Amino acid sequence: MPRPTLTRLVPRPLVFLVSLAVAGTTQAADLWTVARDALDNDATLAASRSGFLAVEAGRDVQRGTLLPQVSVAGNLTHSRTYESQNDGRLQTSADDDFNSLGLNLEASQSVYDPARQAQLDQAERRVDREALSLAVAEQQLLIDVADAYFEILRAHDILSARQSQETAIARQLEQARERFEVGLIAITEVHEAQASFDLARAQRIAAESAMQVSFEALERLTGQRYESISVLADDIPVVPPQPVDRGDWVALALDNSPMLKMAESGIEVARSELDVSRAGQLPRVEAFASYDVSDNDRSGISGYNSASQLGLRASMPLYTGGSTQAQIRQSGFTLEVSQYDFEAQRRDTVQQVRSLFTRVSNDVETVDARAQAIVSNQSALEATRSGYEVGTRNIVDVLNAERNLFNAISDHAEARYDYVLGLLRLQQQAGLLDAESIQAVNAWLSGEGEVSLELPRVGNDDPVMNIGARPQTTS
Repeated sequence: MPRPTLTRLVPRPLVFLVSLAVAGTTQAADLWTVARDALDNDATLAASRSGFLAVEAGRDVQRGTLLPQVSVAGNLTHSRTYESQNDGRLQTSADDDFNSLGLNLEASQSVYDPARQAQLDQAERRVDREALSLAVAEQQLLIDVADAYFEILRAHDILSARQSQETAIARQLEQARERFEVGLIAITEVHEAQASFDLARAQRIAAESAMQVSFEALERLTGQRYESISVLADDIPVVPPQPVDRGDWVALALDNSPMLKMAESGIEVARSELDVSRAGQLPRVEAFASYDVSDNDRSGISGYNSASQLGLRASMPLYTGGSTQAQIRQSGFTLEVSQYDFEAQRRDTVQQVRSLFTRVSNDVETVDARAQAIVSNQSALEATRSGYEVGTRNIVDVLNAERNLFNAISDHAEARYDYVLGLLRLQQQAGLLDAESIQAVNAWLSGEGEVSLELPRVGNDDPVMNIGARPQTTS
């Protein structure tokens, strides 16, 4: 039995075909599959991961300055000397060529260096902040994937409604022409039907464009093209977010939001920068040991020279032109900036959570209301058609009723996807969005339907959106 499709409702001159299939030979990709592909292949997330590794390496650089330092140096030189003396009675001269060899071995260990210790502490704080930044990037990618995925389904449902609307108004236009030809209606009603048909056609074309763009947005995140994706089931659990109290969600966000934690870690980084600046006016002590040996083949001289040293050396800045105090003031102001940034982020998080909670709670009622609106508009359309048949309603009333019905269908689809995406964004703001959240929403997809997009064939020069192998550093 052939698969039922919606392509028969679409006029032939199209650049792509959209189909809703009950079964197929190729398994449709679901949300979790797409999310995993994005986590593996998103360039922005890959850059964040490399940035985290770079900050980790910077911490190791700072740690190395507090560990033993060993260096060796050597020299090999060729010298030529010429000496001439004259005391008025006797003139003497001497010429000497010789080679010399020197070797120096030195080791040192920091005993007390508050500046470098503060820099290491600062590097640790930066690693913590970068780890939170990576968590933020991962959560944002999950949201972007879900948004792109459900935008495809949203665009498909809207396109389906616009296709059906165009077909229904096309039939109405045909009937209007037939009734005009037999003298039952005036030409103005034909013009009204034609205008409605042209508008429906324009809306369908716009929906086709949105459908194609939505697939390309998903390709940008994953670097892959999907033949089809699974659809959202009709009976998803549209219920208020749990917990049901808005204050509980705010408390969760204040405890778990990675954006808020990242802003808080920014305070610690700025505070450690202030410690670094203050340590610049403190003494520094290190232990050292050195060994020097030298030899040469100068005429008349044999043997070698050697020396060794073992001790402590200390240094302390007495006056730096005021730059140290200026750095302390600068770091203090930077700390104030980070504190204000944290407060701004805290307020934004609270506001976002409250708004999203209210929106999702309202979406629960909106979905139900939109579903009821479809039923009401369907009844209104049938009554208007009956009135049109008996002459109590005109064609404008019928066209408006049909438009209202298909708008209600589109609005219902919009409300369903707004609810799903709003719930995920609420979890993101509360710091609860993770792989389990995506898998939970993935369970709402239906295995009995899929949305596919058949794009025109492209040439071999079509770029492949894949980050490929890890870039190599040049030597």
